[in-house]
Amino acid sequence: MDKKILEEGTDLLIDFEKRGGLIPAVVQDDADGRVLMLAYVNAEALKTTLEKGMATFWSTSRNELWTKGETSGDFLKIVEILTDCDQDALVYRVVPQGGGSCHTKDPASGKTRASCFYRKIALPKEELTFVK
Repeated sequence: MDKKILEEGTDLLIDFEKRGGLIPAVVQDDADGRVLMLAYVNAEALKTTLEKGMATFWSTSRNELWTKGETSGDFLKIVEILTDCDQDALVYRVVPQGGGSCHTKDPASGKTRASCFYRKIALPKEELTFVK
């Protein structure tokens, strides 16, 4: 593939083969830019996302297609999809349609967490602390 066509062209040429059929997709809240989750997408997941308008992924733990929200009700409505210069990574800009985007729940409230990134590494001790 001509690098200039890939990097500067307008053809959608997602490189699923580079990493064995899967590419990372960062999911970002369209309202505030917060990163909600990271998941993986194959060609079928991207096609389904484009057709449904809801974020769809390939579950690496279950080995199956997975539209976020089908079991939890916490759908992620697609606003925009960005690809990087090499077309081997995506950003899904979304509007959350439910209580959160993570499969975990806050034990204090019992509510689904808004983001899967709810802890940070506190330095210099290298401990995890919860993000407020």
